[in-house]
Amino acid sequence: MAIGRRLLGAHPVQVAPRLLGSRIVADSPEGRVSMVITEVEAYAGEGEDPGSHAFRGMTSRNRTMFAQAGHLYVYFTYGMHWCANVVTGPAGQGSAVLLRAGRIVDGIDLARERRPSAHRDRDLARGPARLAVALGLTGEADGSDLLDPSSRIRLEIAPRPLVTHVVGPRTGVAGPGAGTPWRFAAQDPTVSPYRAATRGRPRRGKPPQGKPSPGKQRKAP
Repeated sequence: MAIGRRLLGAHPVQVAPRLLGSRIVADSPEGRVSMVITEVEAYAGEGEDPGSHAFRGMTSRNRTMFAQAGHLYVYFTYGMHWCANVVTGPAGQGSAVLLRAGRIVDGIDLARERRPSAHRDRDLARGPARLAVALGLTGEADGSDLLDPSSRIRLEIAPRPLVTHVVGPRTGVAGPGAGTPWRFAAQDPTVSPYRAATRGRPRRGKPPQGKPSPGKQRKAP
């Protein structure tokens, strides 16, 4: 675990491509779903990255981003979706890596039950909201220690990452951070299509279970 914590304690741009090929394992009363990470986005900390939730500092909404590296930051967006992120960097900095897509490798029947609208298995976790649904992640998982063997949600870091095939702008980020090339993806059919930010998107609503939305603009962490 010490090695994993040290690896995740680096800048999110270094951590993000290193996570390609690693696994997220999510246990629940219904069973286990495991996923190989195929697409991620890096979001830096306070004062550094205008596209990040942490840009203007810590709030009750983004507090988990400022935790020790290796924790899970889950936020609610557009009044309907949860998104999951791996906290990176030194504690107090506020950086994270958004999990954008993955390939389900264990518990595929349970993932299909959770994602009945997915016509193909490659679409089960293709996009951050779908990914959270397939893994059964909601705001209750926010703050989980992904490196704790007893946690129901764990990160298993691959000895060698998948080869990075795509480096480009982050999906849906508007404003000064729009062009920052911090999206990383492997060559895999589960990778989601790139979409630039658009105006007129629905405002985020209040999430269930009392978790507030991180802001007005579509930003990942």
